[in-house]
Amino acid sequence: MTDNDNHGNSIDTARLDTVRLGGDGGPAVGVQGLGCMGMSEFYGETDERSARDTLDAALEAGVTLFDTADIYGRGANEEFLAPFVGAHRDEITLATKFAIERTDDPRYRAVRNDPAYIRTAVGASLRRLRTDVIDLYYMHRHDPAVPFAESVGAMAELVQQGKVRQLGLSEVTGPELREAHAVHPIAALQSEWSLFSRDVELSAVGAAAELGVTLVPYSPLGRGFLTGAFTDAGQELGEGDFRKHQPRFTGDNARTNAALLEPVHKIAAARGVTAAQVALAWVQQRAQVHGLPVVPIPGTRKRSRLLENVAATRLTLTPEELALLEPIAGQVAGDRYPDMSNTSVARE
Repeated sequence: MTDNDNHGNSIDTARLDTVRLGGDGGPAVGVQGLGCMGMSEFYGETDERSARDTLDAALEAGVTLFDTADIYGRGANEEFLAPFVGAHRDEITLATKFAIERTDDPRYRAVRNDPAYIRTAVGASLRRLRTDVIDLYYMHRHDPAVPFAESVGAMAELVQQGKVRQLGLSEVTGPELREAHAVHPIAALQSEWSLFSRDVELSAVGAAAELGVTLVPYSPLGRGFLTGAFTDAGQELGEGDFRKHQPRFTGDNARTNAALLEPVHKIAAARGVTAAQVALAWVQQRAQVHGLPVVPIPGTRKRSRLLENVAATRLTLTPEELALLEPIAGQVAGDRYPDMSNTSVARE
């Protein structure tokens, strides 16, 4: 957690503590990063001015890991970040991803891990980001048809060429992480991890701890559900909000999942904090539970939410509070993603 944990009913907003990304030789990053996906699409209409203000507020608060991907806005998110990257290149750790190829059909996205595609993808990302090097380059999803020796080998060449500093993977299992790590050291594993989604604890956390790989949880607030904002199946979502199609946000599932938040609200009320801060504090404390660095990347487009999220790093939940939260994930209704078994859709 942090050096200044607070067990009272208020939490301070001092700058973030830091951890080493991928072990002792990696860059020091704030213990919370920022997911930038929603600044371009997926969560409805965006406000560029507000989003840029949020980027500045994040850096001021000690957030240094900024996460994007070439698929977000079909490159638009990388282009959006470019001015910020240029202004603060030596102050931030820039992460982006490749592997998901979008088509004109919104229901179809192919996964590409072949070396030729990787070389093309990194060049395109560098141009959009207007930088000479990517600090952390992730394989967004793994195509099982392409051996890790080939895909990670191609990524390792990018390190040798100075185009990339560290390598990362997203949503892989422990055995896959070990296989990739044997080809080239993997600095970070990005996977969904929250009070609603704990599959990664069984699939990959143990291997990451053994290998010294940093866990970077995405959607640590359950795509916003853990903030308590979604109370029933009739909750309105704006045009272009992909959560309209997420099973956990629809029908009876939404009502069931809203009821599961009762202990979150109870703890938040007792501490004088928000439900989101309780949920984020739980994720941050996985570092102590599992013995590895954990750097969540909650996404937001608003300065106020950013500061709220950062403050959660100063909240330590008690063993009794953790026990109240423990059963939630096992009772969640609905899968993480809609059924896409008949397509090659790669999930965000």
